This record gives sequence, C-alpha cells and structure tokens, in this order.
Amino acid sequence: MVNARQRVVLLVLLGAGFMLSVDFSILNVALPQAGAGVGLGPDGLPWITSAFALPAAGFTLLFGRLADYFGRRRLFLIGMILLAGASLLGGFAVNAETLLTARVLQGMASAMALPTSLSLLTTTFDGSTRERVLGLRGALLSAGFAVGALVGGALVSLLGWRAAFFINVPVVVTILVLTPFVIHETRTPERTKLDVPGAVTVTGGLLAVIYGVIEQSIPSAVVGVLLLIAFWLIERRSPAPLVPVGIVRRPSVLWGNVAGLVVCAMEPAMIFLTTLYLQQVLGLSPLETGLVFGIPGVASVAAGVVAGRIIGRFGVRTVLTASMAAQGLATLPLVFLGTSRLALVVLIPALFIGFFGHVAAIVAYTVTGMAGVPAGQQGLAAGLTSMTDEVGGTLGTPVLAAIAATQAAQLTGFHLALSVDVALTLVCVVLVWLGLRPRSRKADPCRSTAELATV
Repeated sequence: MVNARQRVVLLVLLGAGFMLSVDFSILNVALPQAGAGVGLGPDGLPWITSAFALPAAGFTLLFGRLADYFGRRRLFLIGMILLAGASLLGGFAVNAETLLTARVLQGMASAMALPTSLSLLTTTFDGSTRERVLGLRGALLSAGFAVGALVGGALVSLLGWRAAFFINVPVVVTILVLTPFVIHETRTPERTKLDVPGAVTVTGGLLAVIYGVIEQSIPSAVVGVLLLIAFWLIERRSPAPLVPVGIVRRPSVLWGNVAGLVVCAMEPAMIFLTTLYLQQVLGLSPLETGLVFGIPGVASVAAGVVAGRIIGRFGVRTVLTASMAAQGLATLPLVFLGTSRLALVVLIPALFIGFFGHVAAIVAYTVTGMAGVPAGQQGLAAGLTSMTDEVGGTLGTPVLAAIAATQAAQLTGFHLALSVDVALTLVCVVLVWLGLRPRSRKADPCRSTAELATV
C-alpha cells in the first residue's frame, strides 16, 4: 500500500526521469536551430548529442557507486542542481564552446540523477509495489520521449531553440524544493575507501570505447578495451572494489544487463534509421515524422503500466524474453519496406508493437538487473542498469548507421542494418532465456530467496 509520502516520492523521482526524457527528445528536434544559433556547422551537430552521451554513459557506474558511499539523496540533489545550472548555461550560450560545455555538464547531471533516482525508488518500495513502480517509470520514460517528439517542433518554432534548455529549470526547482522533505537519505552502513584505480579505469575505458565508436577511431576503442580489461583485473584483487565481482556473477544481474544493452541499443538505432527513411525516402516532413513516432509512442505507455503486473503473474524471465522478441519481430517487416507511402500501413502498426515490447523489456530488464541485490549495493545495481541504458543508446545508432553506410543505395543499407537489428535481438532472446533458467540454491548459493522468487 502506497502512503501519501510515497506518492510524493514517486512524483519527484519519476518526474525527474520524465523531464530528462522529454528534454532529450525536444533537443533532438532543436539540433539544427541550436547549431545555427551558435555558429556550429552541419559536421559539428552530432557533437551536441555526443557531448551529452559521453559523460552520461561514462560516469553512470561511478556515480551509482558513489551514491552508495556518500548518500543517494545527496547525489541526486547535486545532479539536479548541476542540471539547472547547465540548462541555464546552454540556454544563454552564444558560441559553440559554451553550448557543448553545457551539454557535457547536462550529461554529468544525468549520470548522477538517473541511477540515484532508480536506487531511491528500489529502496523506498519493495515486492509487487516495486515492480509496478518500475513499470510506471518505464511508461513515463517512454511517454517523455513521445511527448518530446510531438511537442518539440511546435515549442521550438514558437519560442526558439533556447526553450529546449530553459524548460528544465522550473521543473528542477520544484524537485529541489520537495526532495529534502519527502525523501530520506540512504547509503551503505559501512563506509569503505573508494576504489580509485577501479574508478579511473572503468570511467576512462567507457569514455574511450564510446568515443571510438562515435568517431570510428580504432585506436581509441582499443585503448578503451585495454582499460576495461585492466578494470576487471583490478576489481578481482581490490579489497574494496568499485564493482564486486560477485554481483556480476549473479545470473539476474549479468543477463539483465545483457538484455538491457541489446534492447537499448537496437530500438533507438531503428528510430534513427527509420527517421531517415521517412524523410529522405518517403519525403515526409519533420512534423509528419514526429506524428509517425509520437502516436505509437504515446500508446506504448500502456506497456509500462501493465509490465509490473504481468511480471508478478508470469515471472520476469518470461516477460523479458517475450517483450524482447516482440521488439525484434516488430522490426522485421521494416526490412521489406519500399519507396511508396503505402509502407506506412505496415510501419505504423509495427511501431505500435515494437514500442510496446521495448517499454515492457525496459521494465523487465530493470527488475531483473536489481533482483536479490543487497540494500547496500542498490546504487551499484542501479548504476549498472543505467549505464547499460546509456551505453546501449549511445553505441547502437553509430554501429547500425555504419552498417547501413556500407551499401551504395540508401534503401538497401536501411534494410541491411535493420536485418542485423532483428538478428541480434532474437539471438539475445535465446541467450537470456537460457541464462535465466531456474537454478537450485545448491547449484547457485549466492542467489537470495527473493532473487529465486523473482526469476
């Protein structure tokens, strides 16, 4: 049963996630205008997105763990303050350097706010209530993306690109006022020394790998992989590791994050490629494109609402793999689309099904990735799932876009990239189904009763 204080906690924490999701969509719409406003040419536009994505993905794990050490509410509030300041800086930017600095700071704020808000939710609620709350979180994140796609063009047209930054500020101020009164501080009971070598190698490794993929720089990607290998070796020997090896050995944590990586990589990449298809092949306007995505996006909010309930009935393993399969199979018809606008008759229903599966999969992999994790490691588990989300969303688009670019004909490249999307998703469905198969306590003594019941 949810009491009055918990309802306000929901309003604050879910409102923060919704705001970040809306802001991301609106800023995507405003990219050309924002670039022109600060003198950033077409070649520099991707960096408005990448300047956010690099720190958002690279620092999420570190901040998730710091929240366990120093207080989740404290880090959440610091993230909100940083977001407000960065949004004001971006809104008043008069040159490219200032705008990109603001985006970096917004990415840092997101890396603080998303894992801490998630861990605060999971420590405030438990049992079936937690699953319904996580379902509502998934629904609002999806709704935020859809709302941003639908209203972003109109808002930017009426008020200019700076509104995409300023819209955050009043929401953040409201959250900052309410949070100290309704959210209690939580942290690990025992303070331990921070694993500095682990923090440096994992953050540097993630940043280098993501930069290497975005910029197609093999040396950077190699350096990143070597740093991540060094991180793993450090964690195995550290007396107080940033990521205890045992938590990754939990099948729920391991396979929940594998599923999340694929789910969050493939769907945004599909949306990016389909946007190009709609505008450059079918000749739709940006407003028409927004409607094509926005209407199914709003409808998919229902998936987040029902996901928590069906997880309780059918189990997270069944719901996770079924929703991933729905996401992958809904993409399959897009592989056969042609140049006629009659393709919309196939595309829009496919988006309805795919978005529904995507949102349900987000809820299911979040529940899976945090199942049975001790209270003192909830921030770490939340950081892992949030990092998976950010890394997947950052890497999927450039990888599939590069695959599409290998073909001379745009439509052929679109078909090839989406074929890879479908294949990877369905292979992952099989691996996750096998990886989450029930195990006896004797065979897997590290699994808690709660974890066994959930999986």
